[in-house]
Amino acid sequence: MKKLSDLANVPSTAWNWATFIFFCALGVAAWLAVGAVYASAQARQLIEALTESGLYLASTGAGSSATILALMLTLLGMINNSDALSFDDRLSVLVKRISRFATLALMLSLLLLLLMVFPIGEYDEIPQNWFGILFNIMFAMTVLVLASLAMTVSSVYQTIMTVIGGIQENKEELPED
Repeated sequence: MKKLSDLANVPSTAWNWATFIFFCALGVAAWLAVGAVYASAQARQLIEALTESGLYLASTGAGSSATILALMLTLLGMINNSDALSFDDRLSVLVKRISRFATLALMLSLLLLLLMVFPIGEYDEIPQNWFGILFNIMFAMTVLVLASLAMTVSSVYQTIMTVIGGIQENKEELPED
C-alpha cells in the first residue's frame, strides 16, 4: 500500500483562490451593472428583491457546507478502511483545506441568513441613504457566499482527483494473480 504522499504533490490552492476571485469579480461586475441601472432611491426595492433570493442562497449554502463537512468525516473513515490508500500528511492537508473552505462558506451563509431576516422594508424612519449602504452590504455578502462555495467545490474536485489518481496508480502496481 502506497501513501498518497508518494504518488503526487498536494495540489496548490491557486485554483481555489482563482475560483474565489473569479466569482468576486463577477459579483463586482453585477454590482456595477445594477448600480448603472438603478438609482440609490430604488435601493429599498432592490433590497426586497435581493432578500428573497438571498435567503434561498444562504440556506442552501449553509446546508451544502454542513453536508461537505459531514462528508469529510465519511472520507476519513473510508480511507482508514481502504487497502488502496493510507491517510497521510498530504491527504490531511487536502481534507483540512476543504474543511476550512466549507466552514468559511457555512459562516458566511449564516451571517447572510441573519442579515436577510431583518424586516428592513418595515422601517419607514430609516434615512433613504441607509438603504443604499444596506443593499451594498447584502450584495457583497451574497457574492462572498457564492465565491466561498465555488472555492469549496474547486477544492473538493482537486481532492477527488488526487485520491482517484492515487487509487488507480496503486492498482497498476499490484501484482497479477
